[in-house]
Amino acid sequence: MGKPAHFPNYSGGGFVNLVASLVEARGGVSRHPSLGSLPAAELRSAQNIVFVIIDGLGDKYLRANGAGGPLARHRRGAISAVFPSTTASAITTSFTGATPLEHGLTGWFTYFSEAACVGAPLPFQRRGERTVLGVKPAQLFVEGPLFDGLATRSIVVSWRKIIDSAYNLHHCGQAERLAYDDLPGFLEQTVHAVTSGPERKFVYAYWPEFDALSHQHGVGSAEVRAHFSALDGMFGELLARLAGTDTLLVLTADHGFIDCPSEEAIELPAELSAMLRFPLCGERRVAFCHVQDQKTFIGRAKSLFADRADIRPSRELADEGWFGPGRAHPRFAERIGDVAIVMNGRGTVKDWVPGEPRHLHIGNHGGISEDEMNVPLVVAQT
Repeated sequence: MGKPAHFPNYSGGGFVNLVASLVEARGGVSRHPSLGSLPAAELRSAQNIVFVIIDGLGDKYLRANGAGGPLARHRRGAISAVFPSTTASAITTSFTGATPLEHGLTGWFTYFSEAACVGAPLPFQRRGERTVLGVKPAQLFVEGPLFDGLATRSIVVSWRKIIDSAYNLHHCGQAERLAYDDLPGFLEQTVHAVTSGPERKFVYAYWPEFDALSHQHGVGSAEVRAHFSALDGMFGELLARLAGTDTLLVLTADHGFIDCPSEEAIELPAELSAMLRFPLCGERRVAFCHVQDQKTFIGRAKSLFADRADIRPSRELADEGWFGPGRAHPRFAERIGDVAIVMNGRGTVKDWVPGEPRHLHIGNHGGISEDEMNVPLVVAQT
């Protein structure tokens, strides 16, 4: 299908490059080029660096809804998300500095031969069940936490319900962890992390609720707009509370969002489901299929989906650089399956397994539209 306008950037204009700049600035060794619009040299002298990730906040959304607010005033521009444009892939990049090709997490659902199932790596559960994957995190996650290679004190501020998860414990490494329960708590714990001692620090602060509300109500909803206003106000207060601390605040997102109408949602046809070896992996916007016969599956899928999706051998996406450069995770090939279904427009694709509620999110991500792929870069010095 060729490279689209919003092909992921790993060479100096993307999320992975921002992480590289942060790692270099705190005395670590980066794996990829630094971000052209925020090189490590600009960050290095700050006593404290606070890296804020607002899960799901696209750059287009910020520009459309934040005019005149603190976030928009400090917006430096847009950067590219990784591919797929989803939390499992991007947050793992933020914790390791590795591209999706290197860390091997390619969507909310991934086939893990180590656990003999399709699982969700973030909650560390089998798809359709609430049971754990049954393997040690280090068997699935081969990249170490970047915090362990930094020359400064590291603190992770995260939601209490996930801060001690198997995924988080592996990826936080030796960093200290501070938990919060709500937005005021997020603000307090981030301020506390910065002011908790005289040494130089790297503070990683993650906020998930924008993503959750966008899935539930749609990113264009009044509920999300109200939440964004609260986030914007919180950012302004954070700047005020950290005044005089020589802190550089760097805020971005792991991906953006689009709303997907129900009439553009496709349930995987039974004819195609019968050809699968495992349930669909990846995302509703980009699904990875493990199939019995690749040629037959692609032929039938192209006929059934027509112009609603691009159907390609998954390896072609890897060869073209969609998942980034680097040394591939040893099980990367099996994690992207044989065939990729890349949905066009606002389309989604879904199959169902026993135990899964038949519910479709309004807001979605993972695809290659501008709304999903461009995330903001916000930089403020206190």
